[in-house]
Amino acid sequence: MDGLIEHDTPEGKLPTMLVAFAGWPDAAEAATRAVRFLVRKLRAKRFAEIDPEEFYDFTHVRPHSRVNRRGERIIRWPQNDLYYYSPKDESRALLLFMGTEPNLKWRTYSNILTTVAQRHEVGLIVSLGALLDAVPHTREPRVTGGASSHELTQKAEWLGIKNSGYQGPTGIHTAFTDACTRAGMTHASIWGHCPHYVNTSPDPKVSHALLTRLRSLIDIDVDLEELHIAGSAYQEEVTKVIAKQPDVSNYVRRLERRYDDAHTVSEDIPSPETMVRELENFLRSQSPGDDGADDVDGQGL
Repeated sequence: MDGLIEHDTPEGKLPTMLVAFAGWPDAAEAATRAVRFLVRKLRAKRFAEIDPEEFYDFTHVRPHSRVNRRGERIIRWPQNDLYYYSPKDESRALLLFMGTEPNLKWRTYSNILTTVAQRHEVGLIVSLGALLDAVPHTREPRVTGGASSHELTQKAEWLGIKNSGYQGPTGIHTAFTDACTRAGMTHASIWGHCPHYVNTSPDPKVSHALLTRLRSLIDIDVDLEELHIAGSAYQEEVTKVIAKQPDVSNYVRRLERRYDDAHTVSEDIPSPETMVRELENFLRSQSPGDDGADDVDGQGL
């Protein structure tokens, strides 16, 4: 395939594909670090890469050079690597991609990825992203996203992934999901919101939030405790630094109040137990017969 350099050929189906792009859609490196964490923990194998030559303006996305142990100078080009994870349970196999948002030919670049996905019989594509937002670092990160089907959207919302409804300047994610739609591929996106007043990277707390939602969405078996510990340490360090800056501390407290107000459950909303009980009573009242049968259409509650 033009633009794709292949080093190996994965065997079997890879039903789920995970995608993250470095650059503008990767605030605090939260998305790419999340995928890199999975690659390391799952010991996924690199099998292909996208040739960067056609997709970057190297005066804007400059390659990096370094000297190896033998004294040889090596150029490191923008990375666009594909990995695969093939456990015994094929339903949990993964195709993983870590790329760099290209400067040029977004549609061609996106079509390479969808073609690879189709070749390996991917049934669901999930892209991870991160953005800067007016959110406090002391609270659970906000997570938004979207999906291509009603059922998947409902599942995402049940997991706390709210539809962002964003409109405005966009990145490679939108071009890629458009390519997925045109290829008839089911897709979803999960975005973590990073505090805009923190200048340090990476943000393991947001990476952890992304993978927590992802783990529930696709039933992936991976231990996230390492990221949880790193996120707690990150929060403590940022809090220490901000404590020395009164203006920033006051601003964070305002963000905390706004966050808490938005997440306070109204006293007018009944408890989950009450809602279930009322639903059961309603269904019984709709059942045929005079004695309020305990099932509906022959199915027990």
